[in-house]
Amino acid sequence: MKSLALSAIPRTLSRRKGSRKVRSSGRIPAVIYGRHNPPQNLEVDAKEFDDLVHLAHTEIILVDLTVKDDAKPARLALVQDVQHHPLSGKILHVDFHEVKPDEKVTIDVPVEAVGIPDGVKNGGGTLEHVRFRLRIRCLPADLPEQITVDVSALKVSQTLHIGEITAPAGVELLGDKKIPVFAVAAPVTEAAAEATPAAEGTKQPEMIKEKKEEGAAKPAEKAAEKKK
Repeated sequence: MKSLALSAIPRTLSRRKGSRKVRSSGRIPAVIYGRHNPPQNLEVDAKEFDDLVHLAHTEIILVDLTVKDDAKPARLALVQDVQHHPLSGKILHVDFHEVKPDEKVTIDVPVEAVGIPDGVKNGGGTLEHVRFRLRIRCLPADLPEQITVDVSALKVSQTLHIGEITAPAGVELLGDKKIPVFAVAAPVTEAAAEATPAAEGTKQPEMIKEKKEEGAAKPAEKAAEKKK
């Protein structure tokens, strides 16, 4: 994955009022952290970061972060978390996870299907997307934006598991190999589709009838008691 350039400045105002002041100046409060360095509070330009997100076209974003007056020329980092305002959607805070170019990272990436399954095309089945993300381990440069899986060979009632997926070069798939990712469900026949509503439909009038009969018995019982 290609890293994108982003600039930042150290942030001295870290409290709630300070964060509001940062946002009012057109910047976003941020923090960068990692295994090799202590956390550092930062500020990034709101427009610059918004442009970077749109340029990436993916939720996995790798940046070359240049911090003003920092001893390092640039710091490689993943956009770990972006907090949005619940109503306006405006970005409130960004977390950067610093990584090393020569150290593998573990991250969840989206998984997408490619092709039309045979069981859908010829068997009338339905493709079910069981798992939407896969956990992987690789070097930052080998990070894929997403993992694509060819599902065209899947037939009706067949399932594709993690262990059957071929990972991109340099990428290791993690997790239980028996976990399903895609499946083709068998088509529902008209008889099966009509069976459940029909069963429910015959049940309801019986219940209503029983209630009416119970209600009609009460006046007769009262009349019998009066004759006695």
